[in-house]
Amino acid sequence: MNWEDFRQWGRRAADWAADYHAGLRKEPVRAQVAPGAVLTALPDAPPEGAEAMQAIFDDFEQTIMPGMTHWQHPRFFAYFPANAAPVSVLAEYFVSAIAAQCMLWQTSPAATELETRVCDWMRQAIGLPDGFTGVIQDSASSATLCAVLTMRERALDWQGNKAGLSGQPRLRVYCSTEVHTSVDRAIWIAGLGEENLVRIPTHGPTRAMDANALCNAIAADRAAGHLPAGIIACTGGTSAGASDDIAAVMDVAEAEGLYTHVDAAWAGSAMICPEFRALWAGVERADSVVMNPHKWLGAQFDCTTHFLRDPKDLVRTLAIQPEYLKTHGADGIMNYSEWSVPLGRRFRALKLWFLIRAHGLEGLREMIRNHVTWAQDLAKRLEQTDGFEIVTQPMLSLFTFRHLATADLDAHNQDLLNRINDDGRIYLTQTRIDGALVIRFQAGAFTATAEDVAMAYEVITELAGAG
Repeated sequence: MNWEDFRQWGRRAADWAADYHAGLRKEPVRAQVAPGAVLTALPDAPPEGAEAMQAIFDDFEQTIMPGMTHWQHPRFFAYFPANAAPVSVLAEYFVSAIAAQCMLWQTSPAATELETRVCDWMRQAIGLPDGFTGVIQDSASSATLCAVLTMRERALDWQGNKAGLSGQPRLRVYCSTEVHTSVDRAIWIAGLGEENLVRIPTHGPTRAMDANALCNAIAADRAAGHLPAGIIACTGGTSAGASDDIAAVMDVAEAEGLYTHVDAAWAGSAMICPEFRALWAGVERADSVVMNPHKWLGAQFDCTTHFLRDPKDLVRTLAIQPEYLKTHGADGIMNYSEWSVPLGRRFRALKLWFLIRAHGLEGLREMIRNHVTWAQDLAKRLEQTDGFEIVTQPMLSLFTFRHLATADLDAHNQDLLNRINDDGRIYLTQTRIDGALVIRFQAGAFTATAEDVAMAYEVITELAGAG
């Protein structure tokens, strides 16, 4: 394909995308193919010669698309959303066409300076105070890894990167039992070892980390000769929306001199609505905060905003400056590759800039408030329906429930969930609360309506009655 051919196919791609989204409600949300079906339909060997674009496109529609779960479906109520507002998709189109590698200021000054500006827009939007500085990472997993590496280096007086961990005391990081598994991976990759991730029990309706238990765990580790390094708190945990008392965690962290990271990957988007900020009261005292505009706000994946109260520690942990990466003759520039694990960086700021300008903060607030209201209404309807139990009350737009039965409750609810997802009209997932399997619901699709959420009630109750 040359760029003249691209003109034709670019138009066809735009038409296809618009038609795809217009017809999503007619499609089953989750892919309905059997394992291996797509693989066996693909040739075993790559083609030796060029193939016609029409043939490639035909195979895309006939072989690939039937095996795709439709994450942009308005009745996608599983996991957390990975929204892609149309304006964000358009911005990504431009990013792909420009194809810049934005690792340094000099490799694309506009990319660096736009990132600085839109991160500060997001800081203001979610209510973080002046003094916090932002950077766009690919995912919250990477931001958490950056935080753990910084904890490690600070605790070791900046000798970990140089001398390694051999001969050092065991470094300990603390979190609740409700954090995302990306924390585990960060601990693995940072070389600390899973045994040194100390899980603090939770309590209360928000399933918050027990601050007293946290204090006791730190004291016990110090007495044992271990080296506490940092604390990872969460706001809006993935399983059921668990939210730590950030102020209480910060009291402990400040008393112990520990670096703190707050994972608000999903719930952080809701903080553009001032009425929800009580969920993370005290966050302004954290060292590191992460939230994902690519989840609930509508910025196409991947786009994570990572905020630092003082970025110097992160840069000291990650920056490497060989001669070929230096920019001579320019003072006061920002090289964001020194703020992240990968050297290469995509122009992620453009889609966030397009999104905020095209919808405005008030338009995005309206969407989030609607999702919260609709999810709360659905939870109330299910709670008032015979045979249903709300296990965890709504935290923003996320709650868990189960259908009661005389049979094995776990098996019964797994069977109900399987039938719901095989039906195709909606898509839900499961989790475990205090060891019991429950069904998880969250409203967050960019194009969802009140009618879509109402359909969830009809599908759930219909199939529960058919079981």
